[in-house]
Amino acid sequence: METTAKALKATTCKDAIQKWEEKTGINAGEAKEVILSFQWPPIEKMDNSLAVLVNVVKLSLSTNMIERISGINSLKNLRILSVARNNIKSFSGLEAVGDHLEELWISYNVIEKTKGVNVLKALKVLYIGNNLIRDWVEFNRFQEIPNLEDLLFINNPLCETMDTETWRLQVMKRLPNLRKLDSIPIVYVLEVTYYNR
Repeated sequence: METTAKALKATTCKDAIQKWEEKTGINAGEAKEVILSFQWPPIEKMDNSLAVLVNVVKLSLSTNMIERISGINSLKNLRILSVARNNIKSFSGLEAVGDHLEELWISYNVIEKTKGVNVLKALKVLYIGNNLIRDWVEFNRFQEIPNLEDLLFINNPLCETMDTETWRLQVMKRLPNLRKLDSIPIVYVLEVTYYNR
């Protein structure tokens, strides 16, 4: 019985990095891209073991059971963070990477509130579909992300309350600098809206 309990103990970031190094033959401290997705048992906690990834540009921790973002304060080269398909509830933990993180893939989590997105000054791409954002007050905080160009927001309760055309027009009013919404270029959205009138 003790063996079974040990077998089901969560994978640590340190163990996941070690497995990744063994599988790829690459030193994690030198790697530009590190994939720690789909760990079994899943990673439950991001921790300071991630600090060894000093050169990482793209870090993927998707499809685990992580509840909050942490342990990335020293990742000065991080540009793309993928934490989709976890149990993340908030944007806290991103403060230290806010000046250089360009893409955040955080779909399929349990985010209801968007407080804290204002630290993401360099963010261009935000994939936050399939979360629990219900109202415009939370959505409007995306206006605090000055460089946001590409937003994936589908399957959040807010956009399910109106038809697609109304949704897109509302978003474009609030985020006029967007170039892509829900995987569709804004130019196309404008053309379809114009010709459907």
